Amino acid sequence: MGNRGFGKSILIACMTGLMFSCEPAEQNEKIVEVEELTLLVGTYTGRDSEGIYVYKFNPETAEVRLVDVAEGLKNPSFLALSPNNKYVYAVGEMEGGSVKALSLGDSTITLLNEVSSAGVHPCHLDVDESGKWVIVGNYSSGSLAVLPIKDGGILGEAVQELRHKGSGPNKERQASPHVHSVNIAPNNKDVFVPDLGMDKVIAYRFNDSTGKLTEGKSMAVSPGSGPRHFTFHPNGKFGYVVQEMTGTITVFNYTDGSLETVEEVSTLPDGFDGKNASSDLHISPDGKFLYAANRYHDSIVVFSINSKTGKLTQVSHHSTMGEIPRNFAISPDGKYVLVGNQESDNIIIFKRDIATGKLTPTGQEIAVSMPVCLLFVE
Repeated sequence: MGNRGFGKSILIACMTGLMFSCEPAEQNEKIVEVEELTLLVGTYTGRDSEGIYVYKFNPETAEVRLVDVAEGLKNPSFLALSPNNKYVYAVGEMEGGSVKALSLGDSTITLLNEVSSAGVHPCHLDVDESGKWVIVGNYSSGSLAVLPIKDGGILGEAVQELRHKGSGPNKERQASPHVHSVNIAPNNKDVFVPDLGMDKVIAYRFNDSTGKLTEGKSMAVSPGSGPRHFTFHPNGKFGYVVQEMTGTITVFNYTDGSLETVEEVSTLPDGFDGKNASSDLHISPDGKFLYAANRYHDSIVVFSINSKTGKLTQVSHHSTMGEIPRNFAISPDGKYVLVGNQESDNIIIFKRDIATGKLTPTGQEIAVSMPVCLLFVE
């Protein structure tokens, strides 16, 4: 990836003597360069947010500083990066849905162009491995669109539009399809699309030469569960989808083009029967732990992952120290978890115990209105 997305901060480290004390002599001082990570935050702009925020994150101290804002964008809620990290693509989650292309510098972000999402309320998108296509999911219209990426990172109009058909047992939430995320597999051929309204993970086969999707073998989940976000295990053998409405996670065996259900587990503590809406899930870089967010219960749940079967064992729950955790991110080194609390307008930074998976507040937080998507630039 090179050094794109990184800044530099300086720490002064004292060379310790035999007594482990810092000597003031200049010869005992050593300059240590710490590479800062770039953190992007997509937001809803209904209150005080101005658009997409660009921060620098110090992985040694967990300190964060704001370096730029892409202002004037309406509800740039979910973000995705191009494979070369030069461009950011953001949905405009509005009734007249759009997708925005932006260029990303070391400490800058600049709008390039904006095109229609070919649907209503786009809420998620992904960029294929070739860097030639964006696939966007439209929640309210229950549809997908494939957009070409042209020279200079700008977007063209949709080359394909697909509309789901179906419903679920919850007539209030599932009267029609609701595409909730788009997930391109590491092979760049399989695309899995959880549809909250249909209780299905719809499978597609993707042609990165033409940008066309062909429907494959889809997988049903428990009726009334409302599948939302999906992730692949780093070993490429397992997939996981979090159900918004029932607070569960379904574990799948994943092989080329196919998902097979392994188990379904709850994200909530035993005996909890209050209001909940699960939102997001991610796996630690070492593949040993899965994390999921629960809104209203306002927690992050930690699971250990069986490396042979993919099955989950609940380890702990941690308060998000805010309201409605809509999204979170694990730092590339696996040492931190940053949780975006939509309704309390903050991002809480947790230290992650790599051995146990458990989280501890660092005392650091970011004040930002209605955070919806957190994305590290690696």
